[in-house]
Amino acid sequence: MPGRANTVGIWLIYQLEESRKGEGVRGVLASIGASSLFGVLFLIPGMLAPLSGTEVFGWRVLTSLPVALVVLALARCLGDVRAVVRRVRSAPRLALVILLDAALLGVQLWLFSWAPIAGHGLETALGYLLLPLVMVLVGVVMHGERVTALRGGAVAAAGVAVAAAFLLDGGLSWVTALVALGYPLYFQVRRRSGLDSSGVMLLELAVLVPVAGAIVASGSSVQTLAAHPRLVPVVVLLGVVSGVATLLYLAAARWLSFSVFGLLSYLEPVLLVVVSVALLSEPFAAVDWLVYGPILAALGLLSLESARASRRSVQRAARAPVRERVLTA
Repeated sequence: MPGRANTVGIWLIYQLEESRKGEGVRGVLASIGASSLFGVLFLIPGMLAPLSGTEVFGWRVLTSLPVALVVLALARCLGDVRAVVRRVRSAPRLALVILLDAALLGVQLWLFSWAPIAGHGLETALGYLLLPLVMVLVGVVMHGERVTALRGGAVAAAGVAVAAAFLLDGGLSWVTALVALGYPLYFQVRRRSGLDSSGVMLLELAVLVPVAGAIVASGSSVQTLAAHPRLVPVVVLLGVVSGVATLLYLAAARWLSFSVFGLLSYLEPVLLVVVSVALLSEPFAAVDWLVYGPILAALGLLSLESARASRRSVQRAARAPVRERVLTA
């Protein structure tokens, strides 16, 4: 199944990069594809025992970079990388922005590798549940985006869920806060600087390679892989799933508005919860339904909103002049 998911992911990023116009079906597909692959990715660190979470992070970066390069080549997006390099040469301050972006991304990649091994999978999932709310607030406050009635209802339902989680757990853990606040900052820096193309992620991963290499070289992970050859294909799988999932996620962030992108992000934490409870054996009490029940309601409202938006898009396309449709195809 993961191998098939990777193939689908590569096909999606190729198809999605063929056209980059606004908010639409390709953004939704990218978000769903990324969430599904991240659910698979959450399982892989446990499959790499006895490697530590930090060592898994190091291997993830080292194996994701070549995968990202291949995917961008298939998607004919290497021109994006060259364009970013030219921009950095003409405006050297952008190099500092890429360094900052790489640091913010690296923290999230490390957390995602460490949490499922350390027993913090549900706390991580809660951070991803809170993330869409923060993204919607950023979209409204920073970008002046409008919140429709259905989106507002979804946000309200999700707010009830997050409030319940806050009350039941007595507060938010640092793991939850790091996810919920770190990603909005990352995407804001990207958008404010105009460095929001898929090619930028390749440069961010390249910046992280020395750190990842030092982690791998300073530990015993190489010897561990030599002693356990069965782990080698799992490490390769880690890079493939990670590279494709991250590219799809960043593509969705680029194509969708902050609010829609944030709301669609609810699929990933639901999958992470399922993985944490069903496959990683983290505890899930009956009272936890007070958190996840409202989330299901939010997802239902979001699905209705997406269906209406898709229907309006089809209707607008049908009314567009033939010449305009040809020029924008």
